Amino acid sequence: MTDPAGQQTARNERQISPTAPGDLRYWLALHHAPGVGVAAFHQLLQQFGSPQAAFESGAGAFSTGRWRRQTLDYLAAPDWQAVDAELAWARQPDNHVITFRDPRYPALLREIADPPPLLYLHGNPAALSALQLAIVGSRNPTPGGVDTAHDFARFLAGAGLAICSGLALGVDAASHRGALAGGGMTIAVMGTGLDRVYPARHRDLAHQIANNGALVSEFRLGTAPRPENFPRRNRLISGLSLGTLVIEAGISSGSLVTARLAAEQGREVFAIPGSIHNPLAKGCHLLIRQGAKLVENAGDVLEELGPLAGVAAANLPRQDVVEPTPEFSGPENIVLKHLGFEALSIDTLVAKSGMAPEIVSASLVALELLGQVSSAAGGRYCRVHKSR
Repeated sequence: MTDPAGQQTARNERQISPTAPGDLRYWLALHHAPGVGVAAFHQLLQQFGSPQAAFESGAGAFSTGRWRRQTLDYLAAPDWQAVDAELAWARQPDNHVITFRDPRYPALLREIADPPPLLYLHGNPAALSALQLAIVGSRNPTPGGVDTAHDFARFLAGAGLAICSGLALGVDAASHRGALAGGGMTIAVMGTGLDRVYPARHRDLAHQIANNGALVSEFRLGTAPRPENFPRRNRLISGLSLGTLVIEAGISSGSLVTARLAAEQGREVFAIPGSIHNPLAKGCHLLIRQGAKLVENAGDVLEELGPLAGVAAANLPRQDVVEPTPEFSGPENIVLKHLGFEALSIDTLVAKSGMAPEIVSASLVALELLGQVSSAAGGRYCRVHKSR
């Protein structure tokens, strides 16, 4: 007699992984195997044809000189309890496990040197195959950097490009929010398992992203945010995208790793320049010297990606028109004349304006309340880009 519960399980697994009915347990089991990384996983696929065949071949099919004893012991007795827990997760609404042989696996990601054997996804699987632009940058950007990331993402999402980033603080979060504000799609590539959100303060943002795109990770459930995970995460951000745009990055920023990976993957690299006095512009200037395209507006990105993405510059929403700065009288007007979009300290403004420190401080407070200036890290201030 046929087991109805078994039939239902098989139907669910076919729905989760249309390329491997009944085989998804073995994909997950091999993914859990200690000592089997991305390269070894693909080698085993090539050698045996499928993860199931690898397990069924028996330990004798593996060379003890090549595999660690821990790996051989696991292959003889996989952790099926952990595997079944992930299958249960994948049966929940909007959760998916997408194997390398699944037709939903993104074509661009297949092209990189080390594509992950499987992806965990929460949201819409079709988002992975959308034409994407990666936007990355500092976790501690200036207020202007936050605005730039938000505005570029909003414009380009409105033009039809999905925005891919890493859900980190700063530029990543501003890019995701900008794409959502533009009514477009956004993808967050995680450096943890999808059963946790890092940083935790972005839990609501992650929920919005899943509703308008996808959260994706190559890391199995329960994976903590370890430092070594994020360079691996970065290769997926660049690998999913036609190009990578860097906004405010220091010389040691992880965003430069993403840009380097994009170049190695044959993808476009863009960078927005900044003040020579801003340490967060030095990474972008380095990229430009190395051949990245200097970007001043969203149209510069579409000049390069438009032909690839089939997106015309005419589709770009009208860029915001900068409002004229209102006229102020007295010390506020003097402060504004000396304050640009580059963050300056109060001491510098005192020296430039010749006014007393208490007058400069009071003027900055008044201007901040009026939305004309913004405070930055280190007690510095800068003008706010006003648009309509």
